[in-house]
Amino acid sequence: MSRSDQGSPGLRGAADRVRIVEVGPRDGLQNEKTIIPAATKIELIDRLSATGLETIEATSFVSPKWVPQLADAAEVFAGIARRPGIRYPVLVPNETGYARAREAGAEEVAVFTAASEAFNQRNINATIEESITRFVPVLERAAADGVAVRGYVSTVLGCPYQGEVPVADVVRVARRLHALGCYEISLGDTIGIGTPAKARAMLRAVAAEVPIGALAVHFHDTRGQALANILACLEEGVRVVDSAVSGTGGCPYARGATGNVASEDVVYMLEGLGLDTGIDLDRLIDTGLWLSRQLQRETSSKVARASGRAEPAV
Repeated sequence: MSRSDQGSPGLRGAADRVRIVEVGPRDGLQNEKTIIPAATKIELIDRLSATGLETIEATSFVSPKWVPQLADAAEVFAGIARRPGIRYPVLVPNETGYARAREAGAEEVAVFTAASEAFNQRNINATIEESITRFVPVLERAAADGVAVRGYVSTVLGCPYQGEVPVADVVRVARRLHALGCYEISLGDTIGIGTPAKARAMLRAVAAEVPIGALAVHFHDTRGQALANILACLEEGVRVVDSAVSGTGGCPYARGATGNVASEDVVYMLEGLGLDTGIDLDRLIDTGLWLSRQLQRETSSKVARASGRAEPAV
């Protein structure tokens, strides 16, 4: 099937450019049990930089005690070959993380919280309000430094502890982060429980309070709904999508978790809709297959598997 079919009726006349935020090096790798060498992480980011991606989330300056996999954040960030025109944001949990990120040379950061109180307590041992309070000095310093800040809101369609998450809570948290100065809010279905109708309804509610141009979507593919959810959100006007090469990652608290939606599969779908990403899909597939070899397992990207270039897991 051609990757340039006529596109969805809901997308006709809409802006035809979609920015992919590649989260594989951070969200995709952070829960890997075997420590991945810094050199491998650096090579992954450099390979991704050659695909045409505009935004690659490089690492996270969280405490090594909580995320041992990313204890090498400063080494990795120093080692990558940063290309002009590509943004390399890093995740920071608080002012200490921000200071470490800036010392390493980061020019964009991201902060994170949840729409579920139960998840926030289990994940970072803080209430939503406490987590946001930690961000205030980060956002103040970032504004003074000219550093862009992205905000993540997780569990927007469900929580492994709380169950249903009221849409009003998602709206409240997203609105708060945007008001504090986050230029973009990524809405995350952390456990991959959402369906297109629920994703659409949630997005519409948030977009009534936060401009659609400041919203991104982040879907995990636990139940195979990620592409359908992304399509529903594209039809509502979203033009920023988070994904991870080779479909790496996944919430450790989600039953049956697989991983983030694969960047290769998202790009293939977007091209089929006539939406431009600026990404070389063949290079992206090759990068995902290279990563799967490093991790010694089969890629989770269906497009990569169908390419005929995938190899059995070692």
